[in-house]
Amino acid sequence: MNAERATYRQAGVDYDLLDAAKRHAVAEALATSALLARRGGSALDRSRGAPAFTFELAGRTLGLVVEGLGTKSLIASAVAEQLGVAGYANIAYDTVAAIVGDLICVGALPAVASAYFATGSSSWYEEEGRAEALVAGWREGCEEAGCAWGGGESPALADLIAPEEVELAGSALGILPEGVEPILGDRLAAGDEIVLVASSGLHANGASLARLVAKALPEGYMTRLESGRLFGEALLDRSVIYVRLVEALLAAGIVPTYISHITGHGLLKLMRSPKALRYRITDLPPVPEVLAALTRYAQLDQRSAYKTLNMGAGLAICLPAGDAPRVLAVAAECGYEALRAGTVEEGERSVLLEPLGLEYVGSELELGGA
Repeated sequence: MNAERATYRQAGVDYDLLDAAKRHAVAEALATSALLARRGGSALDRSRGAPAFTFELAGRTLGLVVEGLGTKSLIASAVAEQLGVAGYANIAYDTVAAIVGDLICVGALPAVASAYFATGSSSWYEEEGRAEALVAGWREGCEEAGCAWGGGESPALADLIAPEEVELAGSALGILPEGVEPILGDRLAAGDEIVLVASSGLHANGASLARLVAKALPEGYMTRLESGRLFGEALLDRSVIYVRLVEALLAAGIVPTYISHITGHGLLKLMRSPKALRYRITDLPPVPEVLAALTRYAQLDQRSAYKTLNMGAGLAICLPAGDAPRVLAVAAECGYEALRAGTVEEGERSVLLEPLGLEYVGSELELGGA
């Protein structure tokens, strides 16, 4: 890019403002918890601010989440002329991945997912193959997550969304296996081991930055990476859905003390728990080619890159000391790449990326909580 480095603020995303709004919303939501008793349930208020809200109903513990894809659909639209409609299947799959990725963080296995496909005009559905690809990708995401597609909403929002664009979001309800307590960080403690599970690339976070970068590149999304792949094609690689891994761990009696879905804020998400603990990372996964290229094109230094993008780690799992080898074995059996990346220590709430000599303090990630 030009001499000026690309930043998320330049792309229109200010996490300080967004996180402040989230904290305010959590405080307002707490005031409604008692109303769940009218339906025979009870809210677990300590899950407020967690990746998914948990509550008890009819003798079971459930998880509920609403999540959106963000602006990645604009990339699919921009490269459709060159790459065809397959990108729409991928972004639908990505949306399911974003939703269920948050749900499994509390130990809830997705049972039902509902879709939200909003367009700027009903004419969006006229282009041959586009809608078919979208719904096929959503179905495939649900199949990989092991949940039913329950329904959804598909409004046409003239003036709110551009006529040729689509906004993707949805919700999911999950059920914790019987006998498994919600994974909310209560048992997270110094001495725990940290396992990082590989991402496939951009996933659902960083699209605004990628679009800003593409506009500044002479060839845009058609820029060739070192492998020969197109930048736009690689950005649309499907996200990893981690449901099978968490389901297998719980079935094997391996209950994590904490799980973080590495999306916005990058590896800062390791310290999503408000506990005063230090997360020492001694081994990092390989950085996918597209993310290495994105950071290079955007002229991001390593500190900015690892607090913005997943940089090859899509899920972080904290476990009692000694459990990491079992987790790595289960991950391999399920087809996931994972590594024992570090340990949890006593100390100021922070993340230390030892191989890079980088440290992030707790004040850099304030998402709010109960």
